[in-house]
Amino acid sequence: MKRKLLFSTLALLCFGGNALAGGPSADGNYHALYQAAPGAGGQIAQVGCTDDVGCGCETPCDCDAGVCEPDCGADMIEYCDSGCDGGCDAGCGCGGGLGLFDKLGQCDLGEPFALFGQCGNLSAGGWVQMGYHTDALPLFNSRPDEFQLHQAWLWAEKAIDTSCGFDIGGRIDYIYGTDSQDTQAFGIANNHWDNDWDNGPDYGHAMPQLYLEAGYGDLSVKVGHFYTIIGWEVVTAPDNFFYSHAYTMYNSEPFTHTGALATLAVSEDVEVYGGYTLGWDSGFEDNGDSFLGGVSLALNEDISLIYATVAGRFADKGGNTEKGYMHSIVADVALTDQLQYIFQSDFLDTEDQNNRLARNTFGINQYLIYTLTDCLAAGARFEWYNVEGSVLNQTAGNESDIYALTMGVNYKPHANVIVRPEIRFDWDDDQIAGLDEGEEQTTFGIDTIFLF
Repeated sequence: MKRKLLFSTLALLCFGGNALAGGPSADGNYHALYQAAPGAGGQIAQVGCTDDVGCGCETPCDCDAGVCEPDCGADMIEYCDSGCDGGCDAGCGCGGGLGLFDKLGQCDLGEPFALFGQCGNLSAGGWVQMGYHTDALPLFNSRPDEFQLHQAWLWAEKAIDTSCGFDIGGRIDYIYGTDSQDTQAFGIANNHWDNDWDNGPDYGHAMPQLYLEAGYGDLSVKVGHFYTIIGWEVVTAPDNFFYSHAYTMYNSEPFTHTGALATLAVSEDVEVYGGYTLGWDSGFEDNGDSFLGGVSLALNEDISLIYATVAGRFADKGGNTEKGYMHSIVADVALTDQLQYIFQSDFLDTEDQNNRLARNTFGINQYLIYTLTDCLAAGARFEWYNVEGSVLNQTAGNESDIYALTMGVNYKPHANVIVRPEIRFDWDDDQIAGLDEGEEQTTFGIDTIFLF
């Protein structure tokens, strides 16, 4: 497995030295375009049409003449917001030069609706996610041919403000739906915290975050139950581009931790993380002793790197101990003003209480996301997932490879609504993933998220 660890590092270094650049700043969040729940944990760089990318200045439209004529004396923001009524095809507004949205209509998100809203540093909100998929994927989407409620989510937060010195805040999250049982504190077998808040075999409740946060200057510390910093995909639906999830995220990464995590902003371009947690996916009972930490680097305005790791004792479940090391490396690159590339490599190596192999997995996920307008983006994800002795492949010494290609669209007809159709292809020669169709499977899925 050392070769996989070496390959992960070399691949990232080679990519980082050869990536194209020239897009907007990578320190934002892609789903800020969707006004998703603040602090939900996404690590997606903002792409698309913003005030600082020269939108509309290159080729504003002379719609009376039926052509687009360059005129940088025009108001950039006016063209960016309103587009052209006459249907010019080249470079109108935010349409990326495809002429598509002159035919489909202008992108008008309207005013976002907030059920609770914000008052100073206090805010609350939520969303409802409902979806349908044709085949079972043992990665959250495990109920095929059923229209289901995945997430009915409520959150409340007091954000800290350290501009004037010391401040205290915190956050609480609650979820009901078919995704809840996958985000409960299932790391211990005694049904502590929210692990027995079930409603039948598939639906249930969970409280995946409940923490206090204190900060002073550039330093902040979370104490309580909170989401992991590992990986790029997250549990919260509005912070993911795709409806379905990666094998790596579901099988090789923790979802939640209980403990303390400090964040220090060393500079505008560097943040470091470090803390102690009670293992993986545990509530407020001792389930392990592990270090959680990492570093986030903004190499320039177009490229950011995140390294996050967990090391130590991950779980004591049913008398079985799991201990070891895992890391996730994420490179987030704005290739152009509208095209975003994400490279993620995960490595996990653990042993049981008898120092025998428990899990050894290695995965590479690559994402391409192209933002046409604030209303529409298209994306693709390709994953290679290698397993030995994991929850999927229990035979030590036997390695298996799973591949998955997902292509989808994010369409936003309103500031509070996201529709995510996708088609997914899975290849599993050893049939260890639990696909409905055995070795190969094609799955169509679509979900809708209503934010409030």
